Amino acid sequence: MKKYALIFSTTYFPLVGGAEVAMKEITDRLPDWRFDLLCARIKPGLSTAEKIGNVTVHRCGFGHPIDKYLLPLLGVMKANRLSRVSTDRPAAVWSLMASYGGFAALVYTWCHPRVKMLLTLQEGDPLEHYSKRTGWLTFLHKKIFVRADAVQVISRFLGNWAIQMGFRGTPEVIPNGVDFAKFSARISAPQRASIRHELGYTDADIVVVTSSRLSLKNAVDDLILSLLESPSQIKLLVAGIGEDEKKLKVLVARERLESRVRFVGNKTHDELPALLQASDIFCRPSLSESLGCSFLEAMAAGLPIIATPVGGIPDFLTDGQTGVFCQPRDPASIARAIDRLMKDDALRARCITQGEALVRERYEWNGIARDMDKLLTRLLV
Repeated sequence: MKKYALIFSTTYFPLVGGAEVAMKEITDRLPDWRFDLLCARIKPGLSTAEKIGNVTVHRCGFGHPIDKYLLPLLGVMKANRLSRVSTDRPAAVWSLMASYGGFAALVYTWCHPRVKMLLTLQEGDPLEHYSKRTGWLTFLHKKIFVRADAVQVISRFLGNWAIQMGFRGTPEVIPNGVDFAKFSARISAPQRASIRHELGYTDADIVVVTSSRLSLKNAVDDLILSLLESPSQIKLLVAGIGEDEKKLKVLVARERLESRVRFVGNKTHDELPALLQASDIFCRPSLSESLGCSFLEAMAAGLPIIATPVGGIPDFLTDGQTGVFCQPRDPASIARAIDRLMKDDALRARCITQGEALVRERYEWNGIARDMDKLLTRLLV
């Protein structure tokens, strides 16, 4: 008989971020488990129940943003109905992040105190953001951490946060992964030349690429401003969309950098490997980062990376070995890091070789899924 777990998540496919993608990658690789996932419906037109991979998704609410606030009530009611019509009882409750889904998991365990609870943390915003959001409910937010029987985090940074918030055990660091085969498969030299030509780059251009949501925390504005400190052959390729897109384009126009910055919009995981490999350096000068899978994808694609020493980034970036550090909110520091990589061939080669090896050994999804299986199984003992 398959082991059975209930998952509580604020959202799920097709409304996804990195956490939801990670959940699917992991659960698809756990055939000995059966999962029911309860989330807020949030948008009209989404079905109330459907099978996605190895997960049966149950969306609760009215197809309105208010649904996430109602999830601790409606999600628990739905979970209880599922229990009444099934001979299976959940062996564990799995909360994807300490958000609205986390509150729902907490309420469920109040109703079913013998059920073990696993809390996964993938929060990527600055941690003070969460205390401001919860406000006077901070005491209740902390109860999610206190109630958890196990906490899985994608970086040591989040592990420290879990302890600060009241978790009494030792957090298990199991990071998110990368589709290594997809990103490491090399394009041919003619393909690379063709992509660069289509984008308007010459052989003499040094293309710095970033793939990220265009939001404040990813500091694409600092990356743009770093061009003012760099030679004219340094060009910037921006892949992504987000709330700051218009603001960033205004910045480019104001600084007269239109010939050096190209926005290519959102790229799928099928399109991204070739775009990365047609570039020369990956950089994202993040202000906060839970882990940063875009960096890992770039490393798998054979690019040297530049990043800030914030959040979970130091888990995989050792300066001068697997990448190069720049400083937050310091465009001149970014320019110096780019110059450092381009002038030191040995450094560049070392970062490429060791970065790719690190991703292959530590951040491949099959190994991560095995570790999650062991952690979930331990909860049943």
